[in-house]
Amino acid sequence: MKFTKMHGIGNDYIYVNCLEETVESPSELARKVSDRHFGIGGDGLILIKSSHVADFKMEMYNADGSRGEMCGNGIRCVGKYVYDKGLTDRTRIFVETLGGIKQLDLTVKEGKAVLIRVDMGSPEFLPKKIPVHMDGETAVNVPLTAGQKEYRVTCVSTGNPHCVTFLKEDIGRLDLKAIGPLFEHHAAFPNRINTEFVNVIDRKTLRMRVWERGSGETLACGTGACAVAAAAVVNGICDEEVLVQLLGGDLKISWDRKENRMYMTGEAEEVFEGEIFLGR
Repeated sequence: MKFTKMHGIGNDYIYVNCLEETVESPSELARKVSDRHFGIGGDGLILIKSSHVADFKMEMYNADGSRGEMCGNGIRCVGKYVYDKGLTDRTRIFVETLGGIKQLDLTVKEGKAVLIRVDMGSPEFLPKKIPVHMDGETAVNVPLTAGQKEYRVTCVSTGNPHCVTFLKEDIGRLDLKAIGPLFEHHAAFPNRINTEFVNVIDRKTLRMRVWERGSGETLACGTGACAVAAAAVVNGICDEEVLVQLLGGDLKISWDRKENRMYMTGEAEEVFEGEIFLGR
């Protein structure tokens, strides 16, 4: 099976062109190829398929084999892949995901897509649609006890469920391997949760670390950056255009409140191509 390793600001996935390849057990394959010691190494597996409702379809699997609704960094790489590999010559494409159909606008230089802007849709704050087990019409700046500590959290779906907490302590010093699972497997989150730990730099700049369900801490999370921006706006912390600093790089996030659409802009890069044999 041929594959391509790609990343969006360090959030790396193994990509398979299922217009040419057949993957019979994607969850099993995701666990195998994601292993950074015995596999290719990555945060998960993304399959590029044909679609009846869009230009292409993206199926995303976490490193533990669980299915994800969407991946903001991953879908930017899908846009780069289909353009750079000649699967399309359009610079505006639509990609089907479990989180809905996403519009991608590609900036092309010297025949390659170098910057991708993704219409991430509308943030969802209604608890039952995220989903979270919390009372009220929203879960904005509410208390949540994880382990022995109480956090103030804001929950939002931006294609995936997210729990955002703004902290005064330096997030660089957090032991996410210990803290992250307390949120991911918390009883309040029936589908598990992605959790963002955020420092506010100023009204236009946020710094975050992310614990992704099924993958652990990753260098970046596109839907997470959008969730952080949305949470910051509704809490009155930042403006509607913000730069989100992640371990792997920066993402520009904007929220058009009039149209209620969020946009994410960032780079995507190919690392290498290869071929693996699945017979054993």
